[in-house]
Amino acid sequence: GNLYFYSPYPSEQQESHYTLSNSKVISYTESPQPVSKHDKVIKYGPYNIVPAKSVKPLTVHYENNSPFLAVTRLVREIEISHWGNIAVQETIDVAHTGAQLKGGLFSRYDFLRQQDGVHSVKSFLMILPASARHVYYRDEIGNISTSHLKEQQDSVELELRPRFPIFGGWKTHFTIGYNVPTYEYLFRRGDKYALQMRFVDHIFDDLVIDEVVVKVVLPECVTNINFRMPYPVKEEATENLQTYLDTAGRTVLVFKKKNLVEQHIQNFEVFYRFNSVLMIREPGLLIG
Repeated sequence: GNLYFYSPYPSEQQESHYTLSNSKVISYTESPQPVSKHDKVIKYGPYNIVPAKSVKPLTVHYENNSPFLAVTRLVREIEISHWGNIAVQETIDVAHTGAQLKGGLFSRYDFLRQQDGVHSVKSFLMILPASARHVYYRDEIGNISTSHLKEQQDSVELELRPRFPIFGGWKTHFTIGYNVPTYEYLFRRGDKYALQMRFVDHIFDDLVIDEVVVKVVLPECVTNINFRMPYPVKEEATENLQTYLDTAGRTVLVFKKKNLVEQHIQNFEVFYRFNSVLMIREPGLLIG
């Protein structure tokens, strides 16, 4: 980093304080003086008469065994139904990118007996919409029962506890799904429809996502499809999905983006036209 506050203007005086997460500092930049260290805080300055656009490389090397979770890949599927339901499913790959665990085989018995898991991730809190219902949490083996659902006034809190604690360098893969009512996210004027939902949602605190793929499954026979994003994304080739009672298949919009953080939790919009008379097709197929 830069030891000075980078400014286009000269400064009469500058002083910087760096608060670390651990007091075990291996090395740090010690010039220009004055520089002092007290516990977890390193103080640089005060420096008088700092010229404009001053740059001085700053390096701090310290020990940090705090857990660092990152979503390496997220596939978020949103399926719209005009019969009153929107199904959301998220397939998530999570990795602990902090200090890697050294040693041999992991012993759950020793882990539970010693309770020495401060550097591992045992659980994390996912925030779902307040109207989320029929929530499920599973992986390739099947349903994961070690989760707790708590309904709040403006959200649903889902505490996810993986099958094993996640140490540095370890990964986990799971799927989350839920339903929300159509009327909260899909708006209609005549044959014009507008979907407003979040591009990504809260998975855990200090969220970092390496790559996300968002798929929007539209009802069959929609036309004049358009969309509006809160930030630049990459539009992939449109897919076609065949589900129950479909004939031509449903249009699937696919969007990709890399390197997302919590500030990217924003709404996007999808617009299309649909003739409501076509809703009798599926009941007609059942009757016929």
